[in-house]
Amino acid sequence: MKKLFSTVLFTAFIFSVLVSQNNSLVVYSHDGLKFSLILNGIRQNNEPQTNVKVTGLNATNYQVKVIFANKMPDLNQNAYLMNGGEPSQNTEYTYSIVNVKGKYKLKFKSAAPISELVNTSIPEQTVVIYTPIERTTNTTTTTTNSTGTSSNANIGMNVNGTGMSMNININDINGGMGAGNSSSTTTTYSSSTTTTSSNTGMNQSNNTTYVLQGYNGAYGCPYPMGASDFESAKASIKSKSFDDSKLTLAKQIIGSNCMLCSQIKELMLLITFEASRLDLAKFAWSHNLDKGNYYKLNDAFTFESSIDELNAYTQSH
Repeated sequence: MKKLFSTVLFTAFIFSVLVSQNNSLVVYSHDGLKFSLILNGIRQNNEPQTNVKVTGLNATNYQVKVIFANKMPDLNQNAYLMNGGEPSQNTEYTYSIVNVKGKYKLKFKSAAPISELVNTSIPEQTVVIYTPIERTTNTTTTTTNSTGTSSNANIGMNVNGTGMSMNININDINGGMGAGNSSSTTTTYSSSTTTTSSNTGMNQSNNTTYVLQGYNGAYGCPYPMGASDFESAKASIKSKSFDDSKLTLAKQIIGSNCMLCSQIKELMLLITFEASRLDLAKFAWSHNLDKGNYYKLNDAFTFESSIDELNAYTQSH
């Protein structure tokens, strides 16, 4: 039995090491509002909470969506895990949900090395390990009467770039002089993805993982606006007579969607004045999927000063 449990504990340890990464993100409600935390399109906590800590994060920014339990409008914003604009490791970043002029936003509070934090739990805080894809957990336990003494464990693990699965089967029969119990427990962590292709050159995996073909840079949001919806949006913007109206409508559309750089550029070119184009490009930065391609928006500008100002903005945000 000791050998059996040692095997299981060792496997659990290996599993915890594999899923552990560098940084942590803490999001809490300043007003005590309960919420569900969505990172890059994936729900992290099962039940609404007021304080959620997500560990195992290794990207420099995540698209955050906060769904409030009281049905208030969702909060959509990027959370950056960087110190002074540079990536960091083993750091805990804390953001609070605050009310700014009647609208809830994320406000950066602190960044502290995990090694310097006091290793005590916060009663109202829910801690979860980051999962980039949907995960289901099923546990089945059966017990029957038997005689004899035997123990065995069957443990399997598979780790790859898209998910992780772990199967543990434990059979333990205790007895000897008389009748004993036979207990078999199976715990399965499984992930599955289905890939489909669209005519925009993107792959979608079960609405959870999105890959832009030919692009290897950072991702800022989960999945871009569909082609048909985008064409409809462009038509609506074109129907407006004045730049101010076009800019307002474009911001409304971008603010509630994830956009490709190519889509943002097309919307910018529907606007005449360079200052308005620059305003739209700044606004769209936090709603952009392929952030590594943002330099391509430079072609929509006439003046170098606009390019320099946009670059300075993206670097500081």
